[in-house]
Amino acid sequence: MTPDPTDSDEEGTPPAPAGEEPAPTVEVVEGGEEVGRLPLPRRSRGEVFGIASQLLGAARIRVMCEDSVSRMGRITGKMKKKMWIREGDLLILRPWGFQEGKADILFRYSRTQAQYLARRNLLPASVNLFGSSETRPDAPSTTPPAT
Repeated sequence: MTPDPTDSDEEGTPPAPAGEEPAPTVEVVEGGEEVGRLPLPRRSRGEVFGIASQLLGAARIRVMCEDSVSRMGRITGKMKKKMWIREGDLLILRPWGFQEGKADILFRYSRTQAQYLARRNLLPASVNLFGSSETRPDAPSTTPPAT
């Protein structure tokens, strides 16, 4: 019996369901060696980047999204015990279609992952708090003007 090539790809991950595109990812390469993959928001599903701004308790977090809307994010069930979210973390959110001020939190980036995305210019300017001030030309200078 020969394996069906549509069952999985070379890496052993299951294929995406029929009619659904795979999640966009970015390859993390350090020193010429692939370290891993980072998920990116699926724009077709309305997912956006956001920054955790205030912890509200009961698995709820106030999040400032890339579209400049402050939403109450709900930590989904599978993330409640696995990942802890702190203020200032970069998140992927899916806003609710029936309530504009609420969203589900789908993924949390570590600080290192967020800095990697900032270096690769994959973050929108409204949520890019992780890049250095030298790489952002619109960042205000910290030195006083010469008089």
